[in-house]
Amino acid sequence: MKNQPQSTALPAVTTFPVPEGRPVDRFSEVFMEIGGFVYLVNGIDGIREMLNMQAEKKGRMVTTILELQDIAELVSAEDDPHSYSDVELAIIKGHFGVAENGAVWITDELMVQRALPYICQHLAVVIEEETIQKTLHEAYEKIGEGNYGFGGFISGPSKTADIEQALVLGAHGPLSMTVFILQSNKG
Repeated sequence: MKNQPQSTALPAVTTFPVPEGRPVDRFSEVFMEIGGFVYLVNGIDGIREMLNMQAEKKGRMVTTILELQDIAELVSAEDDPHSYSDVELAIIKGHFGVAENGAVWITDELMVQRALPYICQHLAVVIEEETIQKTLHEAYEKIGEGNYGFGGFISGPSKTADIEQALVLGAHGPLSMTVFILQSNKG
């Protein structure tokens, strides 16, 4: 803790025009454009049904979501992070999504194990529809108010085209990323 940088105030941010339409629609569109998968579901049972239908993902499944411990191993903060090196699918909760760029904000509190969303072969993140922010500026305001030790925006599967101009998937993180959006019951 003594090597932590001194806290500084966030800079003022000028706002830009906010796109019209439902944030959930824009988030879904952008996220799929960058190679991810999006499913709007009605509660945790909808997620469970989707995962049970995807029988081809046979490897080790872990989750940080208590309600899914019947289909996946529950992640513990006390475990050695190296014990998660063979995870095929990690299912974790995200704080919110950003419609503008298809990113999901996740902190160490929800990751439970910081390495988990980066070391798994496939990542599934659960967010609530009403938490989707329209712009990164709105998201920036939200994260500035938070109290967390570690956090990051994750957006789509890991990919790079640096290596001999060839697209490589999974170089720095998961091969695929799915976002399950828990639909709100409003209108």
